Amino acid sequence: MAPETTTRKLQSAPRILPLYARAVIPMVPGARLLPWVPGGGGEIPAVRLELDGVILDPAAVAAYAKVCGFALRDHLPPTYPHVLAFPLHMALMSDGAFPFGAVGLVHIANRITQHRRLGIGEELALRVEATKITRHPKGRAFDVVTEVRVGRQIAWESTSTFLSRGKGDPAASSGEAFPIVGDDVPASAEWRLPGDLGRRYAAVSGDRNPIHMHSLTAKPLGFAAAIAHGMWTKARALAALESRLPDAFVTDVRFRRPIYLPARVEFATADEGEEIDFTVRGRGEKRGNRHLDGRVAPVAVKTRAGTTKTKTGKAK
Repeated sequence: MAPETTTRKLQSAPRILPLYARAVIPMVPGARLLPWVPGGGGEIPAVRLELDGVILDPAAVAAYAKVCGFALRDHLPPTYPHVLAFPLHMALMSDGAFPFGAVGLVHIANRITQHRRLGIGEELALRVEATKITRHPKGRAFDVVTEVRVGRQIAWESTSTFLSRGKGDPAASSGEAFPIVGDDVPASAEWRLPGDLGRRYAAVSGDRNPIHMHSLTAKPLGFAAAIAHGMWTKARALAALESRLPDAFVTDVRFRRPIYLPARVEFATADEGEEIDFTVRGRGEKRGNRHLDGRVAPVAVKTRAGTTKTKTGKAK
C-alpha cells in the first residue's frame, strides 16, 4: 500500500543558494551518513510542496524572455513556470530524506502541457512532488511533477525526468524511442552561444548548478567545460517556434548530449500534420551530435459529441 502523501505548504519561495549548498554536501566523503544530508538511498518520500499566492514580477519575466529569445508579451513564455517552480524542486531534492543528491543528477527529459496561456498579472499556485524510482539502463530514474493552478484550474503542468547514474537494468526502458528530425533536414537557424550563457541563464532562472556556471566548477563534476542548461535549450527552441504555437499545447523533449560553451549549433524542424518535430544539433562535421530532440502538438480535448478536437478547433 502506497504511503499517504504529506503536503507541506510554504509561505514563500525557498532561497536557492542555501539549497545548493545543501545539495553539494553529499559529494563530501562520508557526508551522506548524516541524517539531514540528502543522498542516503532508499525510496523517494511521499511529499508534496505547495506555494500559493505567487505574483509575477514583469521585469523578471522580461529579463528571462530576453535571455531565451522570446518576444515581450502580456503572457508568460511557456517555459517560465518551470523557473517559478525550480526553488520548490530544489527544496524537495535537498531534503535529508531524499535518496539522491541533487548535484550529479542528469535531467534527461521534460514534458510541458500548457492548457492555456498564463497572463503576467494572474495569481498562481504551485504544486510539486516526485514520483517513485523506476529502473533505467544507466541507473535509476524518477520524475518531478509540477502543477500551476489559477484558482481551481490547472493551467500548466510539467514532468521533468532525472537520472541517477549507476548500475542499471539492461532490460528497462530508456525512453529513447522518440521522433527525431533527420540529419538530412536543412537547418532553419544557427545559434551562437556565448561562453557566459550559463551564468546569464542562471541570473534569470535561479538555476546555479556549478556545471553551467564556469569551466572551473564544471570540470570537477566531469565536464570539459561549462554546459548550457537543458531548459534554456528547450526554451530557445520554443521561442524559435513561438509564432506557430497554439494557446494550448504539449511539448516533449529528450536531452541528448551536453552543449559545451561557447558553441555554434543548428536548429531544424519537420512538420508532421499538426505536430512539429524539432532538434538542436551540432553543425558541420558535428551534425550527428544531437543535443535535444523535441515535439510540439496541440492539446486534445473531448467534445460533448464524444469526438476529439484540438484546442485549435479541428476535429480528429
